[in-house]
Amino acid sequence: MTTEEILETTEQLTDEQNDKEFNHLLHNPKHHDALFKWLISAFTEEFFAHYFPSVKIGKYRFFDKEFLSKYEALQESLEGDLFLLMEIEINGQLQEVAIQIEHQSTKVEIGERLFEYLCYVWLLKKQPVWSIVIYTDDAVWRKPVAEKYCYGFSFNQQQQYFYFDVIKVNAETSQDLMQKHSLLCRLLALKANDKGADPEQLIRAVYEAVTVFKPDLTPDQLLLINRWLDFYKKVPQRTFQQIKKEFNVALIETTISEHIFNQGLAKGKIEGIAEGVSKGKAEGKAEGKAEGLEQQIMLLKALHEEGVLSKSRLKNLLLPLEAQLKALKH
Repeated sequence: MTTEEILETTEQLTDEQNDKEFNHLLHNPKHHDALFKWLISAFTEEFFAHYFPSVKIGKYRFFDKEFLSKYEALQESLEGDLFLLMEIEINGQLQEVAIQIEHQSTKVEIGERLFEYLCYVWLLKKQPVWSIVIYTDDAVWRKPVAEKYCYGFSFNQQQQYFYFDVIKVNAETSQDLMQKHSLLCRLLALKANDKGADPEQLIRAVYEAVTVFKPDLTPDQLLLINRWLDFYKKVPQRTFQQIKKEFNVALIETTISEHIFNQGLAKGKIEGIAEGVSKGKAEGKAEGKAEGLEQQIMLLKALHEEGVLSKSRLKNLLLPLEAQLKALKH
């Protein structure tokens, strides 16, 4: 792998390229939705604690893939939607939760679509479903959207309604969110109503929280934070890089081993490495696993030479990989 490929894979873009990329993505609603889906799945407990503080959640799991597999015929019609399906312990009882994420410049009536999800999820799980829609757009609402949908009629009860919860992200102010002892809230502050807020201070407040919570943060959460700040920073790239230096952060270092080989970043996946690892796991071939591990070790060393990885971080990442490789070869 060449130096240029390494730099491209790890998103080491110039200031001009970086700003151009994110300006393009800002006009892509699906990218906003995907980031919010990632945010909710990465900070699930914090999400419910903030928006539904009276709800006590326990264990949870996501079953989006199970849902799409069951309703394969619906995949084409669901392609434009972004949703999160969960089975979660709420107040000691299992509950199905369907969260629809919408990034619209104008208010849309989402009730019918949510009711469809309710029906699909109920058919799959045969359990009551809690439906939530979260609007991530920047539009200011003078009047709230409907929180119910008429789905039926009976002689005694007349119209029958399906009710759901509505969350509007920019209904809160950045300044209020920054006062909360929650990393999720500080991330939301970059997307909330930031009138009167200093964008540089918002970023610094996030990094202050990261410094406090970092020992408990997972690689997935750290990677999300890095991407979220990149996308919603509202400051020039040079300023952003300077702030990162002030806090001595290199979030990408914490995520390389888990994400760079399995998911790929920026403009593409490291297909050869991913193929080698997945082939080794799927077919149980020692040579496939060894090849994948060797490629990972080589890339990590190259990243260190490029200054992306510190010496101590490189050592921590290499130890388990070299141990696995040694075990395969003996």
